Amino acid sequence: GTGISGSLIMADAMDGFSLACPAGAPFFGYLGAALAMALANLGAAYGTCKAGTGISGMGVSRPDLVMKALIPVVMAGGVGIYGLIIAVIISTKVKAPVLVGSTFKPQYTLFAGASHLASGLAGGCSGLAAGIAIGVVGDIGTRSLGQQPKLFVGMILILIFAEALGLYGLIVALIFSSSPTGTCPNN
Repeated sequence: GTGISGSLIMADAMDGFSLACPAGAPFFGYLGAALAMALANLGAAYGTCKAGTGISGMGVSRPDLVMKALIPVVMAGGVGIYGLIIAVIISTKVKAPVLVGSTFKPQYTLFAGASHLASGLAGGCSGLAAGIAIGVVGDIGTRSLGQQPKLFVGMILILIFAEALGLYGLIVALIFSSSPTGTCPNN
């Protein structure tokens, strides 16, 4: 008899999926897109919240500096945009299986799923870290700006380096997501 291995081969031949192109591979791609979006937006939300608190505290005594102090909030929003870019790029590359005759033919490899998951994690985690850094610097920086306006340039330089963390994640995510992913074998 064919036993278990024979029935597995029969199942692989019937539905077209294989170890290189399992039915669950798109899950990992979409998970990468979701994580990029969620983690980067979590960082952007934290950065906006934390910097906004500092602006509110400083604005009570120095309302003339509020417009200058909005820069950390804008920079935190940029981190969310990085996550959006990554999520859109990944989600456009995930391919659903197509129905050929009475069987499904996979279009998306496990390698592509892993690559897109890594892409989403790299961009999302970098965005989260950048958002946290922007929030902390934005909070303390704007409060300090209210007491000493000469600190503005220093605060901006620190914010630029914090934003760069998110940009590095975006670059790595783009490299991961554009790597060759192979093709599914024909059955």
